[in-house]
Amino acid sequence: MALLDQGLVQVYTGNGKGKTTAALGQALRALGRGAKVCMYQFLKPTSFETGESIMATRLAPDFRLVRLEQPWSLNDSLNDQAEQARMGAAIRAILPEIVDTVGSGDWDLVILDEIVFCLSKGIISKGELFEIIEARDDAVELILTGRGATPELIAEADLVTEMVSVKHPYEQGIAARVGIEY
Repeated sequence: MALLDQGLVQVYTGNGKGKTTAALGQALRALGRGAKVCMYQFLKPTSFETGESIMATRLAPDFRLVRLEQPWSLNDSLNDQAEQARMGAAIRAILPEIVDTVGSGDWDLVILDEIVFCLSKGIISKGELFEIIEARDDAVELILTGRGATPELIAEADLVTEMVSVKHPYEQGIAARVGIEY
């Protein structure tokens, strides 16, 4: 039986830290209530071990993490048109699976991490993202994260939270820390 009678579409966007963290917090809360959660991560290479990738094995089968097998450098690939095209092709290749996942009713919460950023950079089209949203089973909560939410996406979503960076350790030369940023 589904956790919710009516799922919503949530968007976590903005330049501040915390978009993925907020989505994972929502996942933890849902898992605590017996929900099944599936998270797709884009732009986070499989070679980059994160806390969530470690926890996914511990929380399986109720939590499923899918990462694209494409090599991707968070530092170098953002301005490389060929890398962006390759990532777009990888997302389009898995798009039918994502559409099936959100439409199946097998998962109570589905997270598409960094999909908003992919839309803002033109890696995927508005039509491709809206195909996913439209395929969503009524009881499925869908969370989309990433910088640069478009006005059309904001209008389509039921909840939009913008993370605003006021101060960040990176500005003081402090690198990303294990267990906090990844």
